[in-house]
Amino acid sequence: MTPGSNIPLAAARVTVDVAAPVRLDVSGLLLTADGKVRSDDDFIFYNQPSGPGVTYRSGGGSAPDAITVDTVAVPPGIEKIVVTASPDAAGQTFQGIEPTATIRDADDGSVLATFTPPRLGTETALVVVEIYLRGGKWKARAVGQGYADGLAGIATDFGVTVEEPAPAPVAPPQPAVPPQPLTPPPPAPAAQSPAAPPPPPAPPAAVPAPGAGKVNLDKGRVSLQKNQTVSLVKGGRPLLARVKMGLGWEPAYRGADIDLDASVIAYGPQRNHIDSCYFGRLTILNGAVKHSGDNLTGEGAGDDEVIVVDLGRLPQEVTGLVFTVNSFSGQKFTEVAKAYCRLVDATTEEELARFDLTHAQPQTGVMMAKLIRQFTGEWEMTAMGDFVKARTVRNMVKPAAQAL
Repeated sequence: MTPGSNIPLAAARVTVDVAAPVRLDVSGLLLTADGKVRSDDDFIFYNQPSGPGVTYRSGGGSAPDAITVDTVAVPPGIEKIVVTASPDAAGQTFQGIEPTATIRDADDGSVLATFTPPRLGTETALVVVEIYLRGGKWKARAVGQGYADGLAGIATDFGVTVEEPAPAPVAPPQPAVPPQPLTPPPPAPAAQSPAAPPPPPAPPAAVPAPGAGKVNLDKGRVSLQKNQTVSLVKGGRPLLARVKMGLGWEPAYRGADIDLDASVIAYGPQRNHIDSCYFGRLTILNGAVKHSGDNLTGEGAGDDEVIVVDLGRLPQEVTGLVFTVNSFSGQKFTEVAKAYCRLVDATTEEELARFDLTHAQPQTGVMMAKLIRQFTGEWEMTAMGDFVKARTVRNMVKPAAQAL
């Protein structure tokens, strides 16, 4: 296809996948006759993967993301579904990485058409193709319209609410209302000017004050304390598609090895157990959750076991994940030199949040953290640090459900 060309759809259900040399975020928007969404629910993407007649499928980095349109199930009043794409890496343009959209019969996979937008440059997002209703029949049109302000520009253009972070003043005056205690002052005065200077720039790691409420990632990495929650968004926008939970520990005191096992337990909306990922079951939920394998000693620097979660590929019925560590060898956590968990952006390897166990208890299991899907589709991580008597993940299923 060429820009502006169209074809009649020979299938009632079609899938549009968009491939490129780099990973792309693909989304779909359901539009009325005025070219706008009815509400934010009509924006279908990795954090909101399904809507009326339109679904999103993540390729997990090894295959292109795709939008499937069931024209029979599209509600009355929706006349167009636009399929958009933007590079997953922040700030990357389409220069030299021209994408190709393939329109397929969703039932048998046969190719109906392909389209590669020509002459791309500084665009950071594209409306690639659109599925539209004309004269009672559904058609597909090649578009290739570029945006320089990313997916947010497309979303705003079509009526989706995009919350922008408030710009930080260069030299803020003394606030009338105390700010939220996201970054407490240092315990001892710094050796700087005796005059009271304006607040220093935010450090790379924001450390919430004890008892602080939910925080976000706007100030960089967050060091969590027990029961603190971090929203996995930055500047009000969805941040993550794939995350890694790294769990680490040091060998037991007195030099003995210790075999700790990291696991993740998936639950549904009624706290019902769906599946568990651990050293004996390294992949669950059709590859949406993967385990790195068993570490028998805790030797070596860095993470000892890693669990990768593709949030966009998680089935909709999965609403909660609890990350646990068990002492399979039976030693108590009071014998472990150090245990921690950290959340990492699996695409950029940026550490987002960390929770260190500072006060271990003489038990054989600990619930380290939980990820909870919100009604908005966003995910929140809460540091737990709750100890239980459990040497295997099977014994963690009930207490973890109660902790959700």
